[in-house]
Amino acid sequence: MTSIGGAGTSGMVDWNLAVATATRLVRPGPEVSRDEAREVVAELRRHAKASEEHVRAYTRMIPEGAEPHDTPVLVVDRVGWIKANVAGFRELLTPLLGKMQERRSGNAGSALLGAVGGKVTGVELGMLLSFLASRILGQYETFAPATRDLPAGANGGGRLLLVAPNVVHVERELDVSPHDFRLWVCLHEETHRTQFTAVPWLRDHLQGEIQSFLAATDVDPGTVVERLREAAQTLAGGRPEGEEGEPSPSLVELVQTPEQREILGRLTAVMSLLEGHADYVMDGVGPQVVPSVAEIREKFQARRARGASRLDLALRRLLGLDAKLRQYRDGERFVRAVVDQVGMDGFNRVWTSPNTLPTKTEIAAPADWIARVHRKADS
Repeated sequence: MTSIGGAGTSGMVDWNLAVATATRLVRPGPEVSRDEAREVVAELRRHAKASEEHVRAYTRMIPEGAEPHDTPVLVVDRVGWIKANVAGFRELLTPLLGKMQERRSGNAGSALLGAVGGKVTGVELGMLLSFLASRILGQYETFAPATRDLPAGANGGGRLLLVAPNVVHVERELDVSPHDFRLWVCLHEETHRTQFTAVPWLRDHLQGEIQSFLAATDVDPGTVVERLREAAQTLAGGRPEGEEGEPSPSLVELVQTPEQREILGRLTAVMSLLEGHADYVMDGVGPQVVPSVAEIREKFQARRARGASRLDLALRRLLGLDAKLRQYRDGERFVRAVVDQVGMDGFNRVWTSPNTLPTKTEIAAPADWIARVHRKADS
């Protein structure tokens, strides 16, 4: 196993143990022969390359003849996804962990943290990652530092991860054309890659917002650990609901100050934009290049709507993943409404600067964004 580095900030999270735990607990992927596995990897790479051309032509985010900074496409297994995300989490969470460490000596949560320690916290984080690792089809990972095993684009750019066993699992579960489904997934993920390569300021803007969110954290360190413990107990078959039968609050909800609520509103808006734009592009390009796109979309949406077991629903609530599902819907409606009104080039004004990103309110009211960005600019 590739080392993720030391044990973390002052031992509060043992990152290597998180990787080891997630690797040990993650479900095995679907059964495929060695030849089938090679074929899946090769086809995903071909589709990723083809999707680049389709997405660029459809979105018109990259001017003809321009070449943005490229970022690698990595076809990974579930363990590869785990390692990439632990590296990214460590990069983002270091400021928060440092702040929590400073509070340990004089805080009521210090006894709990002293008892739990970085190793147990690493185990609990690993349990959560093992749950997520079997569900992600693809991801544009933006924050993990570049390494030999995890290359990144120029100027600190990220990389596109396609999780091959999960793609195979879902295409079999839905009983759809593997060729079509793999291309359909690549169209969505390539849109995220295009967003970050065509908009140079986007990565730094997101990282700045996340760091501001973490810097404003005013939370008892023991509370964070307790939430991780609840999630781990849920995975182990413990009670997934609150005392009165209500879902436990999500990790995000527990670390909000008034300043954080404002930041979280902006983050929610931009994530809704990014996810909705990817869904819109995937559906826009799909009919041209994916013959069975209507069947795939119908079955995939039904799968999203069904959710999963009570365990899945409890964990989604705890981790805030139910909000992510809303982001797909709300963001796609925003993009569709704006493109219908002002066209694709008019919509692309959204990428001009952080000031032209929609607010959380504007995601739900696209006409307000058009009025603010277009009418003001054109007056």
